[in-house]
Amino acid sequence: MTEQPPPTAPRPAEYRIEDLAHLSGATVRTIRAYQDRGLLPRPERRGRANVYGDAHLARLRQIADLLDRGYTLASIKELLQAWDAGLDLGGVLGLVAEIDGPWTDEKASRISRADLDAAFGGTSDESAVAEAVELGVLERLPDREDEFLVPSPQELAVAAELHSAGVPLLAISGHLREVRGQVEHIAARFLDFTTEHVFQPFLDHPPTEAEAAEAAALVRRLRPLAQQTIDAELARAMRTLATRYLRQHLSEALPEARRAAAAMGPEPQGAVGAKAPKAEVTTAPETTAPGATASEAVVLPAETVEAVRALVGAEHTAAFITAAARREVQARTLDALASGSPRRTPRSDPAEGPQRPQG
Repeated sequence: MTEQPPPTAPRPAEYRIEDLAHLSGATVRTIRAYQDRGLLPRPERRGRANVYGDAHLARLRQIADLLDRGYTLASIKELLQAWDAGLDLGGVLGLVAEIDGPWTDEKASRISRADLDAAFGGTSDESAVAEAVELGVLERLPDREDEFLVPSPQELAVAAELHSAGVPLLAISGHLREVRGQVEHIAARFLDFTTEHVFQPFLDHPPTEAEAAEAAALVRRLRPLAQQTIDAELARAMRTLATRYLRQHLSEALPEARRAAAAMGPEPQGAVGAKAPKAEVTTAPETTAPGATASEAVVLPAETVEAVRALVGAEHTAAFITAAARREVQARTLDALASGSPRRTPRSDPAEGPQRPQG
């Protein structure tokens, strides 16, 4: 009986790049791009041909699977490097998932072009849409000219509200660019801060399974802190600055309002005889005479009293109104003297005593 030669091991599969693309579902251009980015090993060179093997096919399928799970190419490269280094990918995948995961509970939505135009006054503005796409407020959908993806519906709603209040679209986009730059600076500072004080022990060596799991848990804990800090500080700043601005503008507007009210004379009644809400303020003239307690109740519009109270506080409201009235009287006295008016003018201050009649 003739002895049979021992079976030879099957030759490993070899693929041209076109065959590899067909089997993996990737395009030739994508395969070459993965090679350039270090995601895919270089093929074996045989003469003038490049030869790929099963390892390349398996790697392409790994990349496709990770892309489907939402990982970025940069994260995939780190994962594959960890895999090649012999690390267990369970903890690493969990850490990358936490870092690459959403940093907000807000869900993206879609909006039609008709609804978009209606939200911004009903007028189509191609330049404003292009600006919104450039800023990422809107994203174009493939093969859909009449619909957009909205990554942050809240951001788009804020823009629509500002526009309805009279803010031009270009001013809104310019404001967003400015705010975005400042927020990105704050985010970078927060990352520097947490890296220095929290994540530094995990960065000087490839993490073990336990370290990767611990780091992922820390990311979960710290994820909401940045937004909570910004929310609290923005509320504090708005409260402080808004109060300051309101007081400044009220102090500028109140003298004008007093002069306008004096020029208009008594306030007219409504169609059914109802008067506008009023408030009584009791004012007492300042005097150097001992024991002087003379006072008189003056009826003022309630909104005027509230404005003064917001400006100077309840304890100083009466004194503020008294001083404002005295200043107005003095101004009218000076105007009368300057114009040589023959009419009797009121005293500028009770402490000055009676004034002489003008000749």
